[in-house]
This record gives sequence, C-alpha cells and structure tokens, in this order.
Amino acid sequence: MSEVKVASRYAKSLIDLAQEQNILESVKNDIELFIDTCQANPTLRAVLKNPIIGPDKKTHILNAVFAGRFDFLVLSFFKIVITKGRSGILYATAKEFINEYHVCKNMVKAIVTSAVALNEDNKRKIESTVTRVTKGEVILIEKVDPKLIAGFVLKVGDKQIDTSILSQLQKLRKEFTQKVIA
Repeated sequence: MSEVKVASRYAKSLIDLAQEQNILESVKNDIELFIDTCQANPTLRAVLKNPIIGPDKKTHILNAVFAGRFDFLVLSFFKIVITKGRSGILYATAKEFINEYHVCKNMVKAIVTSAVALNEDNKRKIESTVTRVTKGEVILIEKVDPKLIAGFVLKVGDKQIDTSILSQLQKLRKEFTQKVIA
C-alpha cells in the first residue's frame, strides 16, 4: 500500500477521534505546529524516517519536543503510529490530516500566482468566484512570479486557469514552430 494511502487512513482515524472528543480545532492546531516544526527542522523528519532509531527513542524525542504543548490525544496517536513501525509517515499523515480537515470544514485551497502582488479588490473577486463555483470557504494562497509578465495562474484542486502572458507566448511559439514544420 502506498505511503499516501496509509497516511490518509491514519489521518482519517485521528480526525474521527478528535471529532468524537470535540477537540478537532485543538488537534488541528497541534498538527499544524508539528508540520511547521518538521519543515523548520528537517533533522526531526529524518529521525522519524530512520529505521535504525528505535521506537522508544523516537517517542522520547517527540515527547521532549511537544509534551506540554500538544493535546494528550495527539501525543498518544504519535506513539501508536511509532509503535506500529510507521513513524516514517508521521509527517505525511499530518499533511493528510490537514487535507481531511479542509474537506470536513468544506474549505478549498486556491493558489493564485501572478506577475505582481494582487490588490485587495482582485483578491476579493478571485475568492468570491472560487466560493461561488466550489460552494466552499476559500483559503487563498498568493504567489508572485514576475516571469508570468502579466495575468495570473489559478489552481483549485486539480483544475487550473492560466491567463498569463507567458502561457500565451508559449502557445504562440508552439503554433509557429508547428506551422513552420508543416
């Protein structure tokens, strides 16, 4: 079974447990802190993935870093995953947890990349359009890429809208090369 499938199953279990105990928001905050910590400290991720380091040592490390900061449920969940020999997927499980949380809360992540920073009016227009189409709450992530020249690229799930000048120039270049060859 793929790592993503296993991580997704563990994440769904944690979501269900957190919902049962009415602590979903608290658990989500802990999981976000775990993800941020892993991103800031790749050594922690390497330790969790390392099969040579024993489960007791990994549990001790997580307790040392997160005890007193995390809900008991999260630390217990981490311990179970480690005990089952799946510590290597804790980070992936945390990422899947956030994805599952967004599904539960009907939240949609929209990534907009533009040549220059968007003004507030443009942000509102994009958010309202995505909300109208998806009927979900929008989490708008903005990126700036001057290579686009003008326009924007909007990604929502597996859909993409590309209105950038760079994309249009690439299409023209492809058309010209095909017509020259033909």
